[in-house]
Amino acid sequence: MNSVSGELTDRQFKKISDIIYSECGIVLKSGKEALVRARLTKRLRALRMEGFGKYLKYLHGAKGREELGLLVDVMTTNKTSFFREMAHFDFLGETVLQKLTGRRLRFWSAACSSGEEPFSLAMFLLDRMPDLGSRDVKILATDISPTILGKARKATYEKGVLLELPSTFMRKYFAKIGDENSHTYQVNADVRRMVRIARLNLLHPWPMKGSFNVIFCRNVMIYFDILTQQKLVNRFWDILEPGGYLFVGHSEGMSGVKHKFRYVRPATYVK
Repeated sequence: MNSVSGELTDRQFKKISDIIYSECGIVLKSGKEALVRARLTKRLRALRMEGFGKYLKYLHGAKGREELGLLVDVMTTNKTSFFREMAHFDFLGETVLQKLTGRRLRFWSAACSSGEEPFSLAMFLLDRMPDLGSRDVKILATDISPTILGKARKATYEKGVLLELPSTFMRKYFAKIGDENSHTYQVNADVRRMVRIARLNLLHPWPMKGSFNVIFCRNVMIYFDILTQQKLVNRFWDILEPGGYLFVGHSEGMSGVKHKFRYVRPATYVK
């Protein structure tokens, strides 16, 4: 059975929206019905299931918890690129790194998607910190999607994704894999060993101990309501060291959120 019959009713859309909001804080606003139907259809086809009503019952059954993770997976957007929003990296190099004088440095890519952000950060640090080898530097990379984290762990990318990288970065930090006709490259071991990849739901308890120097949480909070944003930002405050930096997406900002951070420049805040 490969076809999915029936429309997604308003009531079913509301139930799915409530489930997604409860699980990961993403708000599926009115007007997103066609998007939700298209993405839900992928799961129904994978399950060889006909009808959204049956799928909602399935979510509440014995395999519901496992399926919930896959539902969140198809509902989350994973658009990213290497050195996205380069202004953040420029500021990191010009201002932040000079202030990070301790031996132990911790960075967090809080919605790492398929790995481009944390690997960009690792390459940047390797390029800008000549004493990196004598310091204890780690990057935590987390995301809610197990599928996209699988891609991050492979750390392989097609050449088209890498075209905007500086040519020196391509030579220093990537290795071609496959035969001579391959256009696939893997991030090299020096970069990969700096990054620890783990699944994390930002709304759930965080297992990390110790404070971070820098947190990147970019282009994620735009999907949350103000209350969820506020809770998340306050948790970032708690886990950042004094003087630590929080980078959010340039399309987000935090003007509507009550917080204790000091604004530095667009989408950049300091504790």
